[in-house]
Amino acid sequence: MSRSTVAIVRTRPESVLEDYHRLMNLAGYQSVIANDAETALKVNISWHFFYPAASTTPWQLEGVIRTMKRDGYEPKRIHACHNRTVVIDARLGERENKQINVVSAHGLANVHLYEDDVEWIHIREAVGDLVDRFLCLNQVYPQGFSIPKRFIGENIIHLPTIKTHVFTTMTGAMKNAFGGLLNEHRHWTHPVIHETLVDLLMIQQRIHRGVFAVMDGTFVGDGPGPRCMVPFVKNVLLASADQVAIDAMAAKLMGFDPLRDVKFIRMAHELGLGCGDLGEIEVVGDVEVASDNWRFVGPFKRMTFAANMQHAIYWGRLKKSVEWSLKTWLAPWAYIASVLYHDWFWYPIFGRARVRAALHSPWGRLFHNWEHVRPSETGFPEVGEVRGTLVRSLGRVMLLAWRILVTCIKEAPEVALRKRRLSTRP
Repeated sequence: MSRSTVAIVRTRPESVLEDYHRLMNLAGYQSVIANDAETALKVNISWHFFYPAASTTPWQLEGVIRTMKRDGYEPKRIHACHNRTVVIDARLGERENKQINVVSAHGLANVHLYEDDVEWIHIREAVGDLVDRFLCLNQVYPQGFSIPKRFIGENIIHLPTIKTHVFTTMTGAMKNAFGGLLNEHRHWTHPVIHETLVDLLMIQQRIHRGVFAVMDGTFVGDGPGPRCMVPFVKNVLLASADQVAIDAMAAKLMGFDPLRDVKFIRMAHELGLGCGDLGEIEVVGDVEVASDNWRFVGPFKRMTFAANMQHAIYWGRLKKSVEWSLKTWLAPWAYIASVLYHDWFWYPIFGRARVRAALHSPWGRLFHNWEHVRPSETGFPEVGEVRGTLVRSLGRVMLLAWRILVTCIKEAPEVALRKRRLSTRP
């Protein structure tokens, strides 16, 4: 059996497009992603606001699409792919993070998996007896669950960023499948989130023609991620066909021991779903980067109020008294609380200042001026200057947060179910 390979490349704005091409080919993506099959680019949106390191960057999406087109992949067989959560507005997020700009510029299809025109199929029909090997999903969903039917036979390329997570220590390629494969009640899996990610990797390896990941570390995030982080500039890109190995390498760069500190990596490694042992991973590209240690504080030492409450509900003192409500019609209280804390409080008070500081970096200026910069064949030689309003005013942020709250309530699955039941009454 060949060793798992992770490609690592240092980057900068003026060479980032060529760097993505080099990265993906070093990792051997063409041997994994068949060019005669549909390919889903699984976009990551951890926040509907722009926040450094939280979501797929526009240059990440641009670099991957340009690489595939340059290597002969037909654009009509490539599409962007989005999921929704009960607290994140994906339509708003793709605009705020300028992902839709890239998708539209290349004329790609843009698929939102939760919308009415996407068919979902029961998991047993999709993967057969693999269901019997699940670690936890049969207990979480005794009646089973559904996944997008269009995924079966498609390639998938995950587009995560390098960041920490208050549930899983770090989040990357394996966690990026979470939203795409589970529908509205995915929060039921939070108490067993590590086991869930392993089950989802088994599903991916069964249903997809090829699985690949391209991870952006231009901005990276430390602290109580995936939203309320401290962002840093690290100028690193990673890619691999092994979802376990790329997450292990990202964890190592952040300063974690992947097999000791990240349970889902250890479990997936022990089950043979990928390689989490750094000594068994072949690093190609700018190999010296693999020895870096960014000495992240991690997600647990400076958790926000919201993160502390989540831990108390899922694993702590509030588990017996509160967690049951998240599986009933009362669940929207938790969605409302999350939006109020993150969008009404944390982002206006703390987030805007961190975004403003990050936008003065070369990557921040590239993001700020994305609609106006002109790429060369290799990257963005001019990223523009910081000018005009860098972030929304407090009043505009609060107005947007109000709209998000209303949408959150209206589209909560429990509210939708109640409406359907009322509509069918005689």
